Amino acid sequence: MKVYVVDNGGQWTHREWRTLRYLEVNAEIVPNTIPMDNINDADAIVLSGGAPRVGLSGELGNCAEYLENAKVPILGICAGHQFMARFFGGGCKPATVPEFGRVEITVSHTNELFQGMPTTMTVWESHNDEVTELPAVLKVLASSQNCQIQAMKHQQKPFYGLQFHPEVEHTEYGKQIFQNFLNTAQ
Repeated sequence: MKVYVVDNGGQWTHREWRTLRYLEVNAEIVPNTIPMDNINDADAIVLSGGAPRVGLSGELGNCAEYLENAKVPILGICAGHQFMARFFGGGCKPATVPEFGRVEITVSHTNELFQGMPTTMTVWESHNDEVTELPAVLKVLASSQNCQIQAMKHQQKPFYGLQFHPEVEHTEYGKQIFQNFLNTAQ
């Protein structure tokens, strides 16, 4: 299995890559400026987190091209999650209560991403901005006390977004979330 981790300038992009490697996946970090034609052999794509405010107002290289043309599962993390919501017509704003550190989330719609996990778990957060308006093509999967859209899924495509960071060891079931995402590509 080949997975490209699209580097959007996030501080934990290498942890995403390493988690995939621990799961024995052929993973490669690529810049977000790489053309879609150069990653057409992907079985899945991860849109990494990014610099502060990127998910709110900035562009993320060619991420729009990947969301437009990819025929494989995509997982957006933090700024990748925010960009995905914006790309499909949603909105992001500065968080009323930015979250940093451990946060408890509640899974409201169990699906393939959270399969085999409890409905409440502790995750690791690092965000100033958040998705505040969800377009009709996306649905909420999980929320926290201060962030209503912690996880989301496209209604027709295997595209997922996570506000939290499954790649850090402080997130319970983080490796399982990645494995469940990879299972959608098989």
